[in-house]
Order: sequence, then structure tokens, then C-alpha cells
Amino acid sequence: MANKIPRVPVREQDPKVRAANFEEVCYGYDASEAQLEASRCLNCKNPRCVAACPVSVSIPEFISHVAAGDYSAAASVIAKDSSLPAICGRVCPQETQCEGSCILGVKGEPVAIGKLERFVADWSRENGGVKVEKAPANGHKVAVVGSGPAGLACASDLAKLGYEVTIFEALHRPGGVLEYGIPEFRLPKDKVVAAEIEAVRQLGVRIETNVVVGRTVTIDSLLDDEGFSAVFVGSGAGLPKFMGIPGENYNGVFSANEFLTRNNLMKAYRDDYMTPIHAGKKVVVVGGGNVAMDAARTALRLGAETTIVYRRTENELPARREEVHHAKEEGVQFAMLTNPVEILADERGWVRAIKCIRMELGEPDESGRRSPVAVPGSEFEIETETVIMSLGTSPNPLIARTTAGLETNRRGCLVADEAGATSRKGVFAGGDAVTGAATVILAMGAGRKAAAAIHEYVTSGK
Repeated sequence: MANKIPRVPVREQDPKVRAANFEEVCYGYDASEAQLEASRCLNCKNPRCVAACPVSVSIPEFISHVAAGDYSAAASVIAKDSSLPAICGRVCPQETQCEGSCILGVKGEPVAIGKLERFVADWSRENGGVKVEKAPANGHKVAVVGSGPAGLACASDLAKLGYEVTIFEALHRPGGVLEYGIPEFRLPKDKVVAAEIEAVRQLGVRIETNVVVGRTVTIDSLLDDEGFSAVFVGSGAGLPKFMGIPGENYNGVFSANEFLTRNNLMKAYRDDYMTPIHAGKKVVVVGGGNVAMDAARTALRLGAETTIVYRRTENELPARREEVHHAKEEGVQFAMLTNPVEILADERGWVRAIKCIRMELGEPDESGRRSPVAVPGSEFEIETETVIMSLGTSPNPLIARTTAGLETNRRGCLVADEAGATSRKGVFAGGDAVTGAATVILAMGAGRKAAAAIHEYVTSGK
């Protein structure tokens, strides 16, 4: 029986080899492996995996095509709902979404939906891609602020509906967090990100880079002067947070955002680029999310002995299990139940150590996780040259400050309803700009919902 077949393992670079390079860790499935894994799918009549997918990909349908060896048909099914399948197949937290809802996972291993999506997307890219049908031009223009996953998903859906869509991107390359935030060893930029952005362009979407909305242009000017019928704000959450402890201004203290942007977007890891990046011989990363794992694994590849400091236990780490596993395999050290209290420097103002205190878990907080409580008198030092703060991010306040009538909450996030409508007529928002830092696929889901709401708004005139 199909459900008795064990989950097909995915091939990966050897940990000792990959710890010294920036090539992709996971090799993915070949055709025979993909077909075998696809044969495990039960093709449920009421597929829980689809309900758990933020963009509602018809998962059993595309997997059935993979099992039959019809990869073109599989790619066409995915393309109906996802404009970034090769990206999602690599970085989505499938274990808590589609795979987390797979019925096979109740008593065994769920179908490797993410790895199958990646296989199909890679095959499609290498074999001419998918021809996507789009409606005739409807005469309406929509502006999209930000070319990250939310903006790209929104723009794709609107272009298919016949809108003239222009994306305005602040950086010199499109992709948003896909370009600056996620390292090459998890998400290849030229092979995957650039290719999927090009597919969005092929729908007729214009992408203007080096345009800072709120400075170069404003939301008001786009609506009032440039003839756009609506604006979608998918500007992400790129403003870093710090702990507020003594010593955070010393040389050698970075936000994860800056460290990763230098490495990923500005190619500091490559010898043919002149971008400076400071790691040194020892690095401490503060935080336990996916971004912390990315920063730690990047520092390791730059030659540093790397330690992740986290105030709870490993069971509470918010990062994907796969990322934690890969980090451990590569040699990243973990200091759990540990919280920084001060950063120490030498006489020149460069970081020499980070002072921490031991923690223990107390009662659960509002997140449901047990709150860490400091153990009195347990302070100690970890020698380091670099400290990377990975404590989450919030939206840049520029758009809200320069747009009248645009409501924000106490965290600086734009306030929007379920469909993405904001307090300002004609302005919609979604992704990290609304929720704060979250996942690629949730941002895409928000972008798709907003596209439908924009279409309703424009066609109804309300």
C-alpha cells in the first residue's frame, strides 16, 4: 500500500564540505525519487494539506501528476495558485502547514510536499516554464510597493486579471527578503529567485528599482497624480530590533538584517565583490528564529566559530527543525537558557566578549511558551569578536509617516482587514508590513487576498 512506503530521503551536501561554501545545501529529488515519494500520497477526498496552504495549492492534484511522470501538468496545477513555487519549495515551513496536516503524518512521516513542489518547479524552469493565461488589458493601473513575496504574489494575480501593474522596489535588485535576507545556501539567487521574478515580469509586470516610496514618490502622488487606481503596500519589515543592553554601540555589533544584507544582496562572501563584512574568529548570534540560523550559518561559512545564544530551551526554538538540524550538523554551537546582559569591548571600542546570565523556565507567557527567568549570580562571559542581534524586525515607518490617513498599530505595522484593505481608501497592504516578520508563504497568501480585494474595489467602484 502507498502509505507503507517510507518517506524518500532528500540528498544533501556533506556537512563538513558545505560548512565552507555557499552552494545550496539540499540537492532535491531526481525524477525517480520524486515519483516514488509522490506515490505515497493517499489523494484524500478532503485534503487537509490544501486547507493548510496559505495560497491553497491543489496539492493532491499536482502530486498525482508527479506520480504519473507528467511534470508539465504538475507545474501547471501549481502555477494556478503560486507564482514562486521553486522558492516556496525551499523555504516554506511545510512541517507546520501542508505537511503538518498530512494524514500520513498522524502515524508516520507525511508526504514530502515541499520537496515535490521544488522538484516540479525546478523541472519546469529547466524545460521552458509554464504558459500562464491572462485576461485582456482592463485599462486600470495598480501600484505595488515592494518586490518581496507579498508584492510579487499580488502583482502576479493582478496581471493575470488584466491590470497594468508596476512594482516599486527601494533596493537595486528585486526580491525583497528573498534577495537580502535568505542566504544563497538555502535559496540560490540567480538560478531560482531571479528566474521566478522574471516569470512575473513575463506576465507584463513592470519593476522599477531604486524607488523609495515615501521619498522618491508618495502613495498620494501615485493615486492622485500618476493615475493608479489602487496601491498595494508589501514593503516588508526591515527595521531591526535591539535588546537595549549596555555595549550595543560598540564596533562589531550588528543586526542580523545588516549582516545578511551585506552577505546576500551585496555579495560580501564572493571574492569578486568588494563589500566589507566583519565576522572575525568568533561570533555570537542572539536569537532563535530562522534569521538567527541564517546569520549563524553564514558566519560559520565566513570562517568564524559560531555560537547561538537563546534564552529558552531547544524545544522552544522558533526556527524550523530542518534549519536547526543543518546548523548543528555544520558545527554551530548552541548556548540555551542563556540571556545577554552586556557587551564588553577592548580599549579600542571593539567587541571582546558578551556577558550573559543563566536562565530557567517559569510560567507560560501570552505566547504559551514558558517565560525565562534569570538565575541570580549566574553571570558569565563568552569570548567573541562579533555579536549579531537577531531579535525580530518591524516595518520601516516611512510610508506611514508620509501617507495621511494610514493607520498603524503600536508595533508600527499597518492596520489592514482580512482582505488587506487599510484605513486609507484605495490603499491595501499585506505581508510583513502588516504582521511583522513572518514567513514567505504567509506573505504570498496576504498578497493574493489583497489582489482579489483590489479587483473587487476597482470593478465595484467602492
